[in-house]
Amino acid sequence: MNLAAAANESLAENSNVLVYSAMAVYTLAFLAHIAEWVFGSRSAVARTAAAAAAADAKPATAKVTVAVGGQGGGTAVLDRPKVITRSAAGSRDVPDGPGAAGTSEQGDVYGRIAVGLTALAWLLHAGGVLTRALSVERAPWGNMYEFSTTFAMVAVGTYLVLLLLKKNVRWIGLPLVTTVLLDLGLAVSVLYTESDQLVPALHSYWLWIHVSCAILCGAAMYIAAVSTLLYLFRDRYEAQLENPEGKQFGPFVKSVLARVPSAASLDKFAYRINATVFPLWTFTIIAGAIWAEAAWGRYWGWDPKEVWSFITWVAYACYLHARATAGWKGRKAAYLALIAFGCYLFNYYGINIFVSGKHSYADV
Repeated sequence: MNLAAAANESLAENSNVLVYSAMAVYTLAFLAHIAEWVFGSRSAVARTAAAAAAADAKPATAKVTVAVGGQGGGTAVLDRPKVITRSAAGSRDVPDGPGAAGTSEQGDVYGRIAVGLTALAWLLHAGGVLTRALSVERAPWGNMYEFSTTFAMVAVGTYLVLLLLKKNVRWIGLPLVTTVLLDLGLAVSVLYTESDQLVPALHSYWLWIHVSCAILCGAAMYIAAVSTLLYLFRDRYEAQLENPEGKQFGPFVKSVLARVPSAASLDKFAYRINATVFPLWTFTIIAGAIWAEAAWGRYWGWDPKEVWSFITWVAYACYLHARATAGWKGRKAAYLALIAFGCYLFNYYGINIFVSGKHSYADV
């Protein structure tokens, strides 16, 4: 074995060590995020109990205590169940929740620890991706293992950038770290492939352009999908505030939902991300077509990967159109957004693993 091969093998081993180390730190961040939500829940329950005790000390007038997740948290003691006024069709005048910490000082400490651990894990994660690239002397996304680890790295990096920009996104931390751990666990146990050179069709500078855009789009779409899913739950929670006599969530779930941003904020956040990334996804498909012409002599050949990329594009186009259509705003549009992201996931996992085509170089 020559020195270059030995150096590449050593880099590949270091990459594996860094990825496993990142997973260990992500696990600690996961536990810290759980602690943040739990202590925030205790804080919310304590405030509600205090308000209820104050209400009991007053003359009995059939008053009702309703927990409202405002910027400062707190409760409102009302003579009757409060009906949230709507500023426009499909929206409510409800403030954003106080965040995962729930205005609890102890919860906030755990939240800050969780963010710090997430940042440390990301550095180890990025180091693992970089050393993998150095070991193979190419872009580190030539197979499903490399794509998965890079995708998770970009998703966490996007989250950290949003935090640096002072965006109210700390509530994404727990679902993000959870899914990143699942993604990396699947990558190292099922999708792992020894570092190797690319198949001939991938030897092109379009690999850097096309696949990097696909990864960026997927990471952004994932964050939007998390926001959309939480929107569906938060919207149901706000509807229950309007109608307290109907079926209700449990106390802990209520505490969690009271602390996330309002349904309107979550919906707007998801829409802005999807609308921003949609042109990039369009460019990704166009870049793939140009690469296909260079590699296989045709721009479009109805390969399964090409077809599902287009289906994903159509699904997101339908979602964006629905958002501009009065009768399809709100929950209906949210369902379309989740279906569209499901198409992206199937295009990656389903097509790569179960369907044969010109893109079948996943090496699973």
